[in-house]
Amino acid sequence: MRRRLTLLVAATTCLVLIAFLVPLALLVRQVAEDRAVSRAHGVVQTIVPLIGTEPDRLELAVEGQPLPVSVFPPAGEVIGEEARRTPAVTLAAARRESFAVATDEGREIVVPVVSAGGVYVVRTVVPDEELNRGVTRSWLVLAGLGAALVLLGLVVADRLARNLVAPIADLSAVSHRLARAELSARAAPAGPREIREVATALNHLAGRIQDLLREEREQVADLSHRLRTPLTALRLEAESLRDPAEADRIAAAADGVQRAVTAVIEQARRRGGERRSCDAAAVVRDRVAFWSVLAEDTDRRVRRELPPGPLPVPIPADELAAALDALLGNVFAHTPDGTAFGVTLAPRPGGGAVLTVDDDGPGFPPDALRRGASGSGSTGLGLDIARRAAEAAGGALHAGAAPGGGASVRIELGVNALPPG
Repeated sequence: MRRRLTLLVAATTCLVLIAFLVPLALLVRQVAEDRAVSRAHGVVQTIVPLIGTEPDRLELAVEGQPLPVSVFPPAGEVIGEEARRTPAVTLAAARRESFAVATDEGREIVVPVVSAGGVYVVRTVVPDEELNRGVTRSWLVLAGLGAALVLLGLVVADRLARNLVAPIADLSAVSHRLARAELSARAAPAGPREIREVATALNHLAGRIQDLLREEREQVADLSHRLRTPLTALRLEAESLRDPAEADRIAAAADGVQRAVTAVIEQARRRGGERRSCDAAAVVRDRVAFWSVLAEDTDRRVRRELPPGPLPVPIPADELAAALDALLGNVFAHTPDGTAFGVTLAPRPGGGAVLTVDDDGPGFPPDALRRGASGSGSTGLGLDIARRAAEAAGGALHAGAAPGGGASVRIELGVNALPPG
């Protein structure tokens, strides 16, 4: 933008200068010609009074002039500069009129003088050098003046453009910082009034976003207090069971709910842009072991392909576990008992990992991939949770049909730059 404004001012300045300097240059040349012709007329006028009155002084007056002057008498030899009788001389003697004509030698000026002895014609020629004397120097001065004005205009335009563009660049930098979740970024109101208003509006928007996020975090934090009582009651009910195994299972489920709620609260209170990593192989192995117990109870066969060693990915362990739990929960919720499913974790070319969950069920219902949509009465947020986790890790989620039928969801997790935490 700064360059465009400078070029616009330069183009406008050049057009204005051309509109003024070209006519002025032509006027300078015309003035130089008129001055030379006027000087030649002055020379001729000093000779005219001597014709017919002082013939002795005429020849001396003709020879002492700065321009070549010839006097053509009615009869006899030419007085002064030797020259042939040109058509202009003949025409002037016949019409008895003074005029000037352009020739190859320059500007020819003829003046007829009527005397008792007949019509004399005084002729002089103004060379082209005399007609254009000083014109080149004047044009160079005008060109230099024009160039100086253009440079001055460019300097002023660049200064104004910089004062205009700098606040816009600051607004752009602040907006990018806000996009990176640096909500403390603020723009300094500067520049024209309109840009200052935009900066003020952007600062107000950033403050409003901070307020909304603060309110959301507090609401999420209140969730732990609201769930504390029912979780406590659930643990008491589990302790009252006669079967110790059943009691331990229900207590473990209650602890899992408590951990999930705590993870949600920690995630909401985590500062923007602050990312952690984990060992995807360990997390997936742990969650598959947990769901395998439920799979045995519902006669489901579990296929698993997990790497033997660690596989770091740029996502917290609780978020990856929540994403995998959401996908496996969908398998148990939307496929009949006895439906087999598989979990595959493999390294991603270039870094990261690819997590795939597929099943042998009926596949995805229509609109199942749209957030909040579900064909079986659920919240419809399971796939969206997995999608957001994949995007937060620099990857993406792909859902479709499995090669052998059923549903298949593939999560790509980006390159990890942090040690597992």
